[in-house]
Amino acid sequence: MRDVFRQIKEDWVAHGKDWTKPGFRALAIHRYGNWRQSIGNRFVKAPFSIVYRFMFRFARNRYGIELPFQVVIGRRVVFEHQHGIVVHGSAVIGDDCVIRQGVTIGNRNLGVSEAPRIGNRVNIGAGAKIIGNVVIGDDCNIGANAVVLKDVPNGSTAVGIPAKIIGQTQTRGTER
Repeated sequence: MRDVFRQIKEDWVAHGKDWTKPGFRALAIHRYGNWRQSIGNRFVKAPFSIVYRFMFRFARNRYGIELPFQVVIGRRVVFEHQHGIVVHGSAVIGDDCVIRQGVTIGNRNLGVSEAPRIGNRVNIGAGAKIIGNVVIGDDCNIGANAVVLKDVPNGSTAVGIPAKIIGQTQTRGTER
């Protein structure tokens, strides 16, 4: 329980200590959804699950942020703006990422559960679509409205439809 509160406090600080931001609220609901999964007894878990479903639907319908509890989200992730953010339940998002409005992180094929894996410190521009079983490396920038269909190496900038790598910088792990 303490870990959940610690994560929510980190998320609150990452969102500028503003508890009214929709991105923070959606992320707090996500953390709550993960926490309720740790309750072993299904009869004890049931009321928490009902509350979670109402909160999840509220965040999805009011703020336009669909963030299921199954998504693996790192620490201090920021949902910069609200509306049109959809994240597939099998997706993985690393630490210190920034996700803007209109972003879709999802799968290509209906019957296959292949979702993207986003590295640490990734900046995803407004309207970007990251589709399929792709890996976005650490310290990447994904341009606004880019459609990413292939892996993006560490420290790269990807823009366009379909996304192309236009630049690569040195990542934090390789600096000397």
